[in-house]
Amino acid sequence: MSDVRARPPAGLYVHVPFCVSLCPYCDFVVFAGSAARVPANRIAAFAAAVETELELRADALDEAFGAPGSAARPPLDTVYLGGGTPSLLPTDLVARLLETIRRRFVVASDAEITIEANPGPDERGDPAAFVVSGVTRISFGAQSFDRGELRRLGRRHRPEDVADALAEARSAGVESINLDLLYDIPDGSLATWIRTLDAALALEPDHLSLYALTLDDPDAEGLTGPDGDHVPTTPGARRWRDRARPAQDDDRAAAQYQHAVDRLAAEAWRGYEISNWAWPGHESRHNLAYWNRRPYEAVGPGAHAFDGATRRWNAANLGRYVEALAPERASGLTPRLPPGGYERIDPATAAAETAILGLRTDRGLPRAAAELPPLADAFGWAVAAELVTVDASDRIVLTTRGRLLSNELFARLL
Repeated sequence: MSDVRARPPAGLYVHVPFCVSLCPYCDFVVFAGSAARVPANRIAAFAAAVETELELRADALDEAFGAPGSAARPPLDTVYLGGGTPSLLPTDLVARLLETIRRRFVVASDAEITIEANPGPDERGDPAAFVVSGVTRISFGAQSFDRGELRRLGRRHRPEDVADALAEARSAGVESINLDLLYDIPDGSLATWIRTLDAALALEPDHLSLYALTLDDPDAEGLTGPDGDHVPTTPGARRWRDRARPAQDDDRAAAQYQHAVDRLAAEAWRGYEISNWAWPGHESRHNLAYWNRRPYEAVGPGAHAFDGATRRWNAANLGRYVEALAPERASGLTPRLPPGGYERIDPATAAAETAILGLRTDRGLPRAAAELPPLADAFGWAVAAELVTVDASDRIVLTTRGRLLSNELFARLL
């Protein structure tokens, strides 16, 4: 039986919803253009709101679990500034947010503190200032090293910008650097992917996240309503996706993934999760908390939190977020938590989540899990389909074929 008790957070996620421009494939909560860059941008209003949310969420944790740093509420192990493009924030604002987090939540002395950044010279921010603020890890959205693919994806940077960004971060003393890459790009090829992966490895990052490009429809899935955690898809992005889907190819994607598995294994990278590889000691501790089903707090528009018993999300709408948390002083209104929603986790759902998340990692699940719900009914089928195997440590792990077809197995576990 899986644990469904509410517990204090091990990590904290801050969603920063600003980008210079909107990539047509992106489903993250993002506000681009004038919201991010002109003198009348919305960053200051967001900053006031998110600092208030940090205070309110900390108050609730104080009441539920006691003072931060106590035995009942250990310091945070990880802090993650994601987006969007958090590196667009002024460096003094990044420092202020992290100071608020330290003051109200307490952060372990050896905590992993990540900030996401785009590689372009006007988007990567100041890594030296980030390090002074406490950042230990930067994740760059490289996506591709092919100029044509970058143009098709709506990316603003050039391949050489990635090298410059990584070198600048190294010089600043950033302890760990990740590169995000996309495969199954429309009209892409295995040859282009091989060149992209070679170029990424030549820069000697510490971590690689390799994601198949997925083109979902959050409007059709009912995720963009008033309390939804997604923003509506723009007409231009919808047209781009309609053109892009026929130019993707499952067989090509499988060949690209297989090449990455073989190439990275040959260079002794650890493929510790379906989409993530690292040198030892550089695994993303924040993301491992998700896959290990540890509780985490989250703030910002569209952000999701989990305490072990309840999953909670903020509505994506930036205006409603700011209105709730940073009402005009003249109005006399008291700041309140932003709109959103939640779901209670029952033991069966918790068991399914534990199995699915465990199988995503290279540690897999104990052999005994094959005899318990929800894996018991699907285990024989998964073995016959060569999706799972039992390793030398007597643990159930996905094969490479299983990683490629993992959604078919996971659907059976839900």
